[in-house]
Amino acid sequence: MIGIQDRKLALSNIIVAYIAFIIGTFCGLLQVFVRNDALDLPTWLDYYQILTAHGVLLALIYTTFFIFAFLISGMSKSLGNFGPKVRRTLWIGFAVTTIGTILATALIISGKASVLYTFYAPLKASGWFYIGLALWVIGTWISSFALIGHYSAWKRKHKGELSPLFAFMTITTIILWLIACLGVVATVVFQYIPWAFGWVGTINVELSRSLFWYFGHPLVYFWLLPAYMAWYVIVPKLLGTKVFSDSLARLAFVLFILFSFPVGFHHQLTEPGISSFWKFLQVVLTFMVIIPSLMTAFSIFATFEISGRKKGGSGLFGWFTKLPWKDVRFTSIFIAMLFFIPGGAGGIINASFQLNELVHNTLWIVGHFHITVGAPVAMTFMGITFWLIPYLTGRKLTRSIQKLAFIQIITWSVGMLLMSTAQHILGLFGAPRRTAYAGYNGHQVAMQWFDGILSNHVTMAIGGTILFLSAMLLVYIVCNLMFFAPLAKKPVEMTEFPMAENDTTNTPKFLENWWLWIGIAILLIVMAYAFALAEMIQHSPPGSKGQITW
Repeated sequence: MIGIQDRKLALSNIIVAYIAFIIGTFCGLLQVFVRNDALDLPTWLDYYQILTAHGVLLALIYTTFFIFAFLISGMSKSLGNFGPKVRRTLWIGFAVTTIGTILATALIISGKASVLYTFYAPLKASGWFYIGLALWVIGTWISSFALIGHYSAWKRKHKGELSPLFAFMTITTIILWLIACLGVVATVVFQYIPWAFGWVGTINVELSRSLFWYFGHPLVYFWLLPAYMAWYVIVPKLLGTKVFSDSLARLAFVLFILFSFPVGFHHQLTEPGISSFWKFLQVVLTFMVIIPSLMTAFSIFATFEISGRKKGGSGLFGWFTKLPWKDVRFTSIFIAMLFFIPGGAGGIINASFQLNELVHNTLWIVGHFHITVGAPVAMTFMGITFWLIPYLTGRKLTRSIQKLAFIQIITWSVGMLLMSTAQHILGLFGAPRRTAYAGYNGHQVAMQWFDGILSNHVTMAIGGTILFLSAMLLVYIVCNLMFFAPLAKKPVEMTEFPMAENDTTNTPKFLENWWLWIGIAILLIVMAYAFALAEMIQHSPPGSKGQITW
């Protein structure tokens, strides 16, 4: 059983995560009404303030704190409770990350950092905003190295053994995160901070954006890998079966280390200054990431079928009816997986050279982002929440809360379907992203964005409203499970950390050779980025002064 101190660590991360979730979703609600010209913000509040807060608090803060809560709980469960040194380092990491979060959020709310979550130059925020971002990253690094230290201590005691699958996947996620952050750290420390404080006059815009997207695309897999961990390790336990294939699961995660990094230019296909060769190379490498995702889909649905047939399912799809649909922990994650199918297909479109030209600066991209992160990742995190908090608090997931959880998942699904579908269609009609209400003086093309059934801003606002109500219901469930649900009095009532068994008999030992995979990843990064970045630096334009447009 997880120790009391380890529980406090995980719960502290969850509390900060859901505070960010509340503020971020409220900002999202305001956005959809402003874009529909149905709401005028007060004079002290700007659309780009709420847009920045929405992106930063949900995409960066909520996800990061929740992920570390999940990883801390799972590592304590799979490798044993943390020692005093590891625990102390994790608290330091949590404190630094929280300080950075508060500082950055305060600057956004005060109107001094309305630069969106991508903080694209030449938009310029207060220098303290970038200090907050730097502290946020440093804090996550401290926590990451603490978890690596816990893993290393276990490996020293179990020489020659493969680590538990959850621990292996945790280290994979951390390695991906540490390598990915190098790009954003480089641009924030060496470009943005000196520029924002006036120590240098201009900034190399192309270089700053390229370094951001070196970080920005692996960031997507930093969100996705913990969701995949739940799909590989948690779902089989809920189904009453083993992990389908330990070696397949480990190989899939290794491939994410290799192919998540050298792909950032596919976010910059419309930008000048990058050679078409390097863009094409990274587009090709982007499609390599599809392989581990398809491996994951095969493994998970094979697990579904094996479990269903063991329970008596017959015929082609009889196994489907035998899945535990009355268990909200499973149903929420299954729906999340379904959302990832159109989300993944949309990603292939976005990475395609010619198709990207049509959709790049439109609401299509916003719809894609929500249907990949706001549904598969967020809904998996919701499914985890329903058992992780009771596991940490010792409280029970009562039937009444389970019913509310089903309502929450259904409403989130409906809201996301309405909003993201409308955003995709609006994007095809040319509606821009990153803007407040834009009617273009009543131009007939712009007016199409406000007509129709599923293709307008009204539908987007309806979906956003449903999402916000669902979010508030989730917050109520979280508070109930955290403070008010009845305590489990008997061992049989205690909520477990549902970690499935896995057979490592035929798993090759080289899959856990971290230096091999890190080395190959670095080679791919150098191949994809070294010459392109050197060219940006060597042939850089005079640079841009800061611009504040709000």
